[in-house]
Amino acid sequence: MTTPIEAVRQPDPYPYYATLVAERPLAFDEAVGAWVACDAAAVRAVLNATALRVRPPAEPVPAGIVGTPAGDVFGDLVRMTDGEPQHRLKAVVVDALGHVDTARAADLAAVRTREVLAAGGDPPFEELMFGVPARVVAALCGLDQGADAEAARLIGDFVQCIPASATPEQQKAAALAAGRLQELLGPGIERGEDGTGLLADLVRAARHASWSRTAPLLANAVGFLSQTYDATAGLIGNTLVALARGARLPSGLADAEAFVREVVRHDAPIQNTRRFVAEPFRHGDAEIAPGEQVLVVLAAANRDPAANPDPHAFRPGRPDPAVFTFGAAAHRCPGQRLAVTVTVAVVRELLAAGFDPAQLPDEVTYRPLANARIPVL
Repeated sequence: MTTPIEAVRQPDPYPYYATLVAERPLAFDEAVGAWVACDAAAVRAVLNATALRVRPPAEPVPAGIVGTPAGDVFGDLVRMTDGEPQHRLKAVVVDALGHVDTARAADLAAVRTREVLAAGGDPPFEELMFGVPARVVAALCGLDQGADAEAARLIGDFVQCIPASATPEQQKAAALAAGRLQELLGPGIERGEDGTGLLADLVRAARHASWSRTAPLLANAVGFLSQTYDATAGLIGNTLVALARGARLPSGLADAEAFVREVVRHDAPIQNTRRFVAEPFRHGDAEIAPGEQVLVVLAAANRDPAANPDPHAFRPGRPDPAVFTFGAAAHRCPGQRLAVTVTVAVVRELLAAGFDPAQLPDEVTYRPLANARIPVL
C-alpha cells in the first residue's frame, strides 16, 4: 500500500491520485500522520484558509538553524511566513519578479546550456537541471565572473535545511551557504536603484511599497535562487520525460511555452506541500483541530476532472486550465513565468545539440524526495 509521500517518486502516481480524488478528497491518513487534501475543492479551501499556516506556529524556524544565517534567511522568506508583514513583502517580491526580462533570462539559459554541453559526451543532466537555472537567476541578480556558479553550488547546500528531515550536517552546511550567499548578494541590495537587474527591481518595488527593512529583502534575494532550484530542475526533467514518451516540443516559442505549462499541470515538479492548523478548520464533513497538519496534494488536484476536463490527457494549450502546482492565495509562487522561460531555453538547446529524448530509459526513476518529482536522468 502506497502513501501520498511515496507516490511522488513512483513511475506513475496518477492512477493512485485519481483514486484519492474520487474516494478520499480530504481525509486523515494514518501512515502520513496528517490530513490529506486531494481534490480541487479541498486543495483550494486549504490553500486559501487563514486558519492554516505554512509553518508550525510553535516553530516558525526549524530549531536546528535558529540563530544561524540560514535561520535568519528562512525566517524572512515570504514562502515560509504568514501575516500582514508577509503580505506586504510578498507584494514586493511579486512586483520585482514581474519586471524580469524573460528574453534576457532565455538568452542566459541558452548560453549557459551551450557552455555545459560544449564538453561533449553524454548530457550532464544534473548540471542542466539544477545548475543552469540557478546560474541564470544568479546572473539576473548581478552575479557574474564565476560568482553565478558559486551561488548555484551554495543554493544547493542551503535548500537542504528546508525539509523536516534535514540532518545536523545539512543544517550546518546550509548555515555556511546562507552566510556566503548574503555576502554575494548584499552589494546588489546596497546599490539599490542605482543597480540593474532583479535586485534593483526588488529595491525599487520595496520603495514603492514603503518597505524599509533591508534584511528581508536580502533573504528573499536568496529566496529567488532557492525557489528556482528543485522546482525548475523537476520541470526540465519532466519536460524531457514527456518528450521521451512521444510528445513533441513545438518549434514556435509561444507553443513551446504552452507545452511546458502543460507539463507543470500534467506531471507537476512540486507534487505536494504542507499546511499547519492554527485555528479550527472545517471543509465538508472534515473538522481539523489546531496542531494538526494537512498534506496538500497539488498534483492530484491538477488531475481532478472537476477542475480540468479529460485531466489525464497531455494537451498543451488547454483553455484556462486549473493549475495548482505553484500554490494559490498568499503563498502562490510568483516564479512560474521564469521557470517556464528557463525550461524552454534549456530543452531547446539540448534538442538543437542533437539529443534524442528516446535515449532516456523506458523506466525513469525519481529522486527520493517527499514533495519534488525530479527524474534521475
